[in-house]
Amino acid sequence: MNSQGPQQHSITEAAAEWAVRLHAGALSEQEQAELRQWIARDSRHEAALRFAEQTWAALGEVHKDEAVYRQRPPAPAIPLRRAKRRRPWQRAAAVALVLVAAGIGWVRGPDALLRLQADYVTHKGEVRTVHLADGSVVELDSDSAIRLEYDGVQRGVSLLQGAAIFQVAPMAGEETRPFVVHSAGGQTRALGTRFVVERERESQAWVGVLQHSVEVSVPASLRNGPAEQVLQPGQAARYSPQDGVVSLDQFDVDRATSWRRGVLIFDRQPLAKVIEQLNRYRPGRVVLANADLGEREVSGVFRLDMLDSALATLTQELQVQRLELAGLSLIY
Repeated sequence: MNSQGPQQHSITEAAAEWAVRLHAGALSEQEQAELRQWIARDSRHEAALRFAEQTWAALGEVHKDEAVYRQRPPAPAIPLRRAKRRRPWQRAAAVALVLVAAGIGWVRGPDALLRLQADYVTHKGEVRTVHLADGSVVELDSDSAIRLEYDGVQRGVSLLQGAAIFQVAPMAGEETRPFVVHSAGGQTRALGTRFVVERERESQAWVGVLQHSVEVSVPASLRNGPAEQVLQPGQAARYSPQDGVVSLDQFDVDRATSWRRGVLIFDRQPLAKVIEQLNRYRPGRVVLANADLGEREVSGVFRLDMLDSALATLTQELQVQRLELAGLSLIY
């Protein structure tokens, strides 16, 4: 799941952890590959890592007897050494980097810009219903944002962040304009009444149909896969410029929109995915310090108004540790 505000938080946390690992010593061959892949995955990653390294340097108190890696090209060539077991101070240092970065506005900057661009915004834990001038209704998920782009040609809506369910007023009488949702480089055209769009990252989103049908498309000049697809009730698809429009055959649209009923439902989902979702709905930030834990599967139904209790139950059931620190919950 992915959206611009929570996504920037996640980038900052990942960059902080990489900065600490780089300063702790040389990386293993597998870690080198993971770092290259992470940098290549998003154009913001390298800048975030450089910022985290600068923040680390400003903090001082680094382990000067450790090998320090300060300058890195886009495809880093990092000397190999046998991988070291991560030490407790490294986890604490990563948390410190995130706190300092947040304190100087690195995390909040993109959110402030988003609010200048959007017409309607929801905060963490807030679900909001918006009634549009043409009679359409939008249910905005937590930490989401839309911009209205109605004109003489179409009733356009840009989903800038998060997810929204659209209950579309039909074309009838004097209303002849199609209803189109733009997000992540693609668009969803209503052929019926009710559907959901979730922006997972800058160039990827998924669409699910609750009633009637929609047409999902990406510009043909950009895609490698199918350029468009019509979805029927219960069907879903993910789109991106790289892959085009791809069907999600086993996707449960009703479960994915359980937030509108006040709950989050997980069925054998990786812990990393569950934590990513929890971070969209509760104040503060949950950080998973151990990547191996992120692969453990979680099933359950969590009430949105009791997520703190759900987090406590989750860590107890998984027999993991949780450290509370200035709005951060560190799981390790």
